[in-house]
Amino acid sequence: MLILLVQIAFGQIEKVKEIRGQIHTADSVSVDRINIVNVSTQKATVSDADGFFEIAVKEGDVLLFSAVNLESLRRKITAEDLIESVLKVILAPKSIVLKEVVVSESTITAESAGIIPYGQKKYTPAERKLYTATSGGGIDGLLNTISGRKAMLKKEIVIEKKQQLLARIDVLFEEKYYLETLKIPLDYIKGFQYYCVDDASFAAAVRSKNKTLIMYLIVQLAEKFNEIIALENK
Repeated sequence: MLILLVQIAFGQIEKVKEIRGQIHTADSVSVDRINIVNVSTQKATVSDADGFFEIAVKEGDVLLFSAVNLESLRRKITAEDLIESVLKVILAPKSIVLKEVVVSESTITAESAGIIPYGQKKYTPAERKLYTATSGGGIDGLLNTISGRKAMLKKEIVIEKKQQLLARIDVLFEEKYYLETLKIPLDYIKGFQYYCVDDASFAAAVRSKNKTLIMYLIVQLAEKFNEIIALENK
């Protein structure tokens, strides 16, 4: 009877394991001293400069990852997590709403000088060319349509907007992020950037400066892009 009770007691003790993990982020956000708390046991630790951490867990425990500049993440430990050599955790930077910038009226502009009203639509160079070609109407507008100039200018606007998006994502992500996190080969990085800006949802996220959505979408796009590369190299 005593042996049976001991076996039952030991069977009820869940296996606790010291696991090793590494935190990754996008947008070059620091992974140093991120707080990791085992909510189930209230044990805590922090990550080192490379994002590595160690903490005792068992299956079913919940880990809470938090930092001032990152979105908090709760992750439930599974049986598969316990057999991983290094538990990979990806955290997203917090979206920061930029304050409105007020330009001093001491800077003389056409609006501040009263030449044109405030709130006028701002045209890019390509948009200005198209407006000039189409606003006149009459014989000029007809000739521009017949010659194909309007169609050419519309294509130029599309290209111009893509170049603006490419310039923005060049600032957002470093080459290391493409290589190590997204697994994009070095020779394909520029092609991947064009692939991203062709995606309507990603382009809209970049224009709205929604960093959390940008990071979510770029990971999905990277998976699809890598699949395309794999098929081409077969």
